[in-house]
Amino acid sequence: MTISQTICDFTTLAIEAGGWMEMDRIYLQNRILGMIGEEALENTEVRPVSEESVVLLDRLVEQAKKNEVVTDLPAEIEIFEAQLMDFLTPPPSVVNAFFAQHYATNPEEATDYFYQLSKRNDYIKTRAIAKNIRYTYLSEYGELEITINLSKPEKDPKQIAAEKHAKKVDYPECMLCMNNEGYKGRLNYPARTNHRIIRMNLDGESWGFQYSPYAYYNEHSIILSEEHRPMKITKETFSRLLKITEVLPHYFVGSNADLPIVGGSILSHDHYQAGRHEFPMAKAPIERLIKLSDYPQVIAGVVKWPMSVIRLQATGKEILVEAANSILEKWHQYSDPAVAVTAFSKDGTPHHTITPIARKRENYFELDLVLRDNNVSDEHPEGIFHPHRDIQHIKKENIGLIEVMGLAVLPPRLKAEMAEV
Repeated sequence: MTISQTICDFTTLAIEAGGWMEMDRIYLQNRILGMIGEEALENTEVRPVSEESVVLLDRLVEQAKKNEVVTDLPAEIEIFEAQLMDFLTPPPSVVNAFFAQHYATNPEEATDYFYQLSKRNDYIKTRAIAKNIRYTYLSEYGELEITINLSKPEKDPKQIAAEKHAKKVDYPECMLCMNNEGYKGRLNYPARTNHRIIRMNLDGESWGFQYSPYAYYNEHSIILSEEHRPMKITKETFSRLLKITEVLPHYFVGSNADLPIVGGSILSHDHYQAGRHEFPMAKAPIERLIKLSDYPQVIAGVVKWPMSVIRLQATGKEILVEAANSILEKWHQYSDPAVAVTAFSKDGTPHHTITPIARKRENYFELDLVLRDNNVSDEHPEGIFHPHRDIQHIKKENIGLIEVMGLAVLPPRLKAEMAEV
């Protein structure tokens, strides 16, 4: 196939994505032609395109390299690829309008549209994600999921050297800020030209819904506050999570804890994680019922799980929020020195929080409340309830939301180390 035909086919995919019309074909072809360093377009045929967008993208990038428009520097290529894939991505207002149009039919159709778009435009790195190693382990708590994360590319030595001389820039404030949408990227910051966010209103606040570029599970998505503010587990958190399950009933949604050690990797920006996946914890049964005398409408129980999990179920969201908040407030203050559970340090530093997960079942709402404690000791300086040093050769990172639900995300070094065993 000639490079001209590749440009023509790529343009066809751009028009099919809905952001352009057939009248825009000449304009688009000339834009792509110039971007890859070519000067003339040969005869081409407008035809149905069977090849995947990323295959056509690879050809365009290779031609750009030959024409010395881009170098082999990974960050430079990533920026260039995102700019090309932006042609296959309608503007944010159009994507939001299409999402709303599909949502009017049903929520699943809306997320299907946005998910397929995010894969076709390579915002979701499907080829990189396919490198991950996945397997399961049958335990007394059910079938646990394990993945060795190989999707995120290791940095090229040339790029590491280039980053040392890169100008320090404080924009966007963090990887989850809404002003990442359409951002070009730079040597030490990922390209987001083809990034789109669906706007959501949660209890009168502006939030955004997007997919994760390096997904750990099916339709791994992020729901983020428009305001750049720290993670905080409050009564409002439970209300928002349940509201999201009402808006997207086919998705679970959960939040990382808001304290170091037991929280996620980003505590500086309030956000949740969602998706279309039933984690092992969701399948785990209640092994002991609890009576909540103040909330007789709520079914409560301890989940059979290797962490301390209280499951709440009710037909109404409001009563579930009240019950969850009552447990949060009690856990904030609870101490039991006999088992090294201490709510506050002598200086008043809090150590207790909750990792909450919400689901919409057929006839009721469900909240799993995972009790978290980030105390440290002389014996366990990284955390009493954190992977201890005798197993840190396997994993020493935080036990975040995803691990809590039963999917162990292990570092890439294990692939080589396991081969040596």
